[in-house]
Amino acid sequence: MRTGADGRVTGEESARGGSGRRASARGAGDRTTAAIDLNCDLGEGLDPWAPGERGLDEALLGVVSSANVACGGHAGDARVMTAVCAAAAERGVAVGAHVSYADREHFGRRVLDVPADVLRAQLRDQVSALRAAADAAGTRVRYVKPHGALYNVVVRDEAHARAVVGAVLDDAEAHGVALPVLGLPGAVVLDLARAAGLPTVTEAFADRGYRPDGTLVPRGEPGALLTDDDVVAERVLRLATHGDVQAVDGSLVRVEAQSVCVHSDTPGAHRLATRVRERLARHGVEVSPFA
Repeated sequence: MRTGADGRVTGEESARGGSGRRASARGAGDRTTAAIDLNCDLGEGLDPWAPGERGLDEALLGVVSSANVACGGHAGDARVMTAVCAAAAERGVAVGAHVSYADREHFGRRVLDVPADVLRAQLRDQVSALRAAADAAGTRVRYVKPHGALYNVVVRDEAHARAVVGAVLDDAEAHGVALPVLGLPGAVVLDLARAAGLPTVTEAFADRGYRPDGTLVPRGEPGALLTDDDVVAERVLRLATHGDVQAVDGSLVRVEAQSVCVHSDTPGAHRLATRVRERLARHGVEVSPFA
């Protein structure tokens, strides 16, 4: 992998883009997706990863195809990162760096007015920490996904979006491979990543409410969280086969997603993820990592 003077990635990694392995064939009025990724945020402290104990994270790793591993910003430490990476490797689950504002007190769900250069360095260090854990576990980091407040901020804020992209470019320069950036369709961070030559992957949410403009309903507001098994499973199936999702006002929002997230801290997360995977399998949609 090479980077040019303007910071753009050049060569094979840039040419690959972000389409990954997603394949689709259009039918009469809908879309049938051959495969979609199912991701989950793990290593966030809900599971102590105690020896001999099967916790929530390990159970979810038996269902999802990609694991967004907290790497020190909002949660996580070297021990847990290594344990999650090892369990993911055993199950063929792709590992991604779940980077965030340095805000463990508020679980990364508070917007911080941190200088962009400082944020860039913090995020780069988080990816490096997960790389070390993945190496120790015999696997590797395959993508980067912002967490919480940072995820929502970089939908529109260019300064912090550039910090995310800059951190991934720094990591690419150090390790010789450009990691894909996972984010909300239409997000500024994905536009900037593509402009820099980084692969990008679009994401939808199984258990979060959508506004009519395609952004997420803020946590704490009515309709922000979905916990009904059948509703969530049907929503993901529709995302995979029609490419849209129902917003809180009842309108349909077009969402082209290569990956779908179920949050591990959503009540009944393992049950929800299991029902989603069963519903997709019943309709011939394969669940597999995008990376």
